[in-house]
Amino acid sequence: MDINTLIILFTGFSFVVYGLNSYVSKKMISEFERWGLADKRKIIGAFQLVCGTGICLGLKFNMILILSSAILIIMMLVAIYVRIKIKDNISEILPAIAYLILGIFTLYNTNYI
Repeated sequence: MDINTLIILFTGFSFVVYGLNSYVSKKMISEFERWGLADKRKIIGAFQLVCGTGICLGLKFNMILILSSAILIIMMLVAIYVRIKIKDNISEILPAIAYLILGIFTLYNTNYI
């Protein structure tokens, strides 16, 4: 297994876990409230689940990888914006930046781009 495949699988599984946690984790539910996104928690969680799964499936179906990683890149850009807006410190923003970079890396390494 090469590094690109590992990065894709890590990114996909991470977002599946984040998506699930947005439904069941009390800590994540309170974070959505802190971010001012409590009313959007379920839809964001659904997008994370679907796109995380799509990234993993993208190993077989490249167009799904492109679409899923593009949506997650947009989500991470919004996450960074929200965290800056609520004045989170850099250590709280770094995970979103890291996943933005992973998403860009994944999208860049698809066969169609």
